[in-house]
Amino acid sequence: MKESDRVLSLDVLRGATVAFMIMVNNPGSWSTIYAPLKHAAWHGCTPTDLVFPFFLFIVGVSIGFSMYSARSKKERHPQLIKKIISRSLKLIGIGLFLAAFPYFELTTLRFPGVLQRIGIVFFFCAILFLKVDWQGLCAIIITVLLGYWGMMTLIPIPEIGAPNLDDPSMTLSAWLDRLVLGNHLWSGTKTWDPEGILSTIPAIGTGLLGVLAGIWFKQPIVGQKKVAGSLIFGIIICALGWGWGYLFPINKGLWSSSFVLYTAGWASIGLSLSYWLLDVQKRGRNLVLPFKVFGLNPMAVYFLSGIVARLVVIKGAIGDQSLKSWAYENIYLSTLSPLNASLAYAVTFISLMYLVAWWLYKKNIVIKV
Repeated sequence: MKESDRVLSLDVLRGATVAFMIMVNNPGSWSTIYAPLKHAAWHGCTPTDLVFPFFLFIVGVSIGFSMYSARSKKERHPQLIKKIISRSLKLIGIGLFLAAFPYFELTTLRFPGVLQRIGIVFFFCAILFLKVDWQGLCAIIITVLLGYWGMMTLIPIPEIGAPNLDDPSMTLSAWLDRLVLGNHLWSGTKTWDPEGILSTIPAIGTGLLGVLAGIWFKQPIVGQKKVAGSLIFGIIICALGWGWGYLFPINKGLWSSSFVLYTAGWASIGLSLSYWLLDVQKRGRNLVLPFKVFGLNPMAVYFLSGIVARLVVIKGAIGDQSLKSWAYENIYLSTLSPLNASLAYAVTFISLMYLVAWWLYKKNIVIKV
């Protein structure tokens, strides 16, 4: 997207999402975290649980913006599809590299992951955007969400029986993860993966809802009508997701259909308000510059944060301690309460990442995957 064509609200929302994602992924201690910065234990949704679906929604919106003009030019589709495949494979490859770094223990390498899911969602959303009209996209979203609900609640689990959505290990998605991935699951759960195989299907629905928003914002209508339509859409699907949650609980680990609607609704509301303030009213643009800086190089900063986070926990950097544990104990815990020390470390970490993003911004460097 050319600089003149960029939508500031989209860059800002993307940047805010990535910044918050990095911050909540890097507390001083996982045992002392303020409640809003934690994921829900299972059912439910905290502010932290909004981060990943917000990003997938933004991926969809960006597809709607950046590929909109090429959609009607069928002769360009083969070239675009090659680029889509290339970008998807790069995202998956980078995600696998991060999962392996720095020890590269292939026998227990986690195959699923955040970047892997982004790559898969981007691929399907981009291809469907090129080949299917908006009515067809709506039909696909409805089919995916209803179908996933049916699979997760009605299909018996082999050798277990009826699914139990209240038990993370007693769901169809957990069974499939164990069957296919074996030792390559997230070490924090071992019996299921939060970015697992089956739950990636409704995650595509999150991206497609973003695609619909992107199509809407590209329509030749005045900005106020775009904002009103997107805001109403967000409120409606958020309410639908909340209501559906009584039958199919809102749950990030399952990426339940109710979670898809609920979180995409909030993302649409956030985009609407940001677009109205920054792109229609053109107010507060200087105040959101830090988020714009993150939003221009989200993948580069996220990748760097993953590398640094893994390096600072290697033991032996200072005596028998890692750099992180030494700094946390001697700088943060020595002066602050455990909760504030953990938060201060996370703020320091994201501030260091911001310095890198700022340098890239000042040098006019945009690293694309």
